Amino acid sequence: MSDPAPRAPRASGAPVLAVDIGGTKMAAAVVEPGGRIAEYDRIATPADPALDAEGLWRTLEALLDKVGAAAGRPRFAGVGVGCGGPMTWPAGEVSPLNIPAWRGFPLRERLRERHPGLPVRVHNDAVCVAVGEHWLGAGQGMENVLGMVVSTGVGGGLILDGVLIDGARGNAGHIGHVIVDPEGPPCKCGGRGCLEAVARGPGLVAWAQEEGWRTGRDDVTGVDLAADARRGHPVAVAALRRAGRALGIAIASATHLCDLQVVAIGGGLSQAGALLFDPLEEALRTYARMEYARQVMVVPTALGQTSGLIGAAALIFESDRYWGAG
Repeated sequence: MSDPAPRAPRASGAPVLAVDIGGTKMAAAVVEPGGRIAEYDRIATPADPALDAEGLWRTLEALLDKVGAAAGRPRFAGVGVGCGGPMTWPAGEVSPLNIPAWRGFPLRERLRERHPGLPVRVHNDAVCVAVGEHWLGAGQGMENVLGMVVSTGVGGGLILDGVLIDGARGNAGHIGHVIVDPEGPPCKCGGRGCLEAVARGPGLVAWAQEEGWRTGRDDVTGVDLAADARRGHPVAVAALRRAGRALGIAIASATHLCDLQVVAIGGGLSQAGALLFDPLEEALRTYARMEYARQVMVVPTALGQTSGLIGAAALIFESDRYWGAG
């Protein structure tokens, strides 16, 4: 797959092998020190319920082999990874809610075995989006940034005073489990009314089908929903308004708490554009009433679908700011 629009010039020094693992896709890239993506490839995250943990690992290994070979098998400076959560951090044992094959999977240790002697750093995929956007994207030059992913799941990462905030267990910024509707739908985390339960792509599809959109179909996705919304389908439009409103409420709460300057939103659903961002802004301005909170800017990620990979690379290149563990 071709280089996805590099956004930085070439720089000298060893590159980083960057990995982005989510419920929708697995992506890998060779990233140069200045943030330029030299090689890139991606595959759909396998959805076969019969696939076990080792089968999924072998799928990831094949992707890493392919990208490394395309780059000429360079000597890497390290391996940076963003993976869906939750996880045990910094140990990097992952249990992504939307990847059932991995429960307590020792991802960091397996990558260390594969790349002996190199630093391997694993963090939440949405944290890596926040890092990428702060380093080279929409939050560049800002001190207080929330990066978000809205896709198969909803996650976030938090930069305050120019430094990544990890929290006690590496989960700070996880806005997907902020409650936006106490009477809302159940969430995979065991709660009810979480932002993720309302705004994630599969949840929106299920809600829209209950309301009469493409009923009886099990092959439709959030991409189809957004496409129909652009065509004016009233249920599809309502579904994106539902997601946008929930996002606006959650961001208002986060901004009041953290005094944010920028919120950068990536992930597949963010590509719906104004259909998502207009109701988001409406809800944000309704619920963000303190003057300082009303100054926050909410924008799409400047680095697009490569934010997480560039952020994963920054865990190695810019460890003083973005990696607070051993």
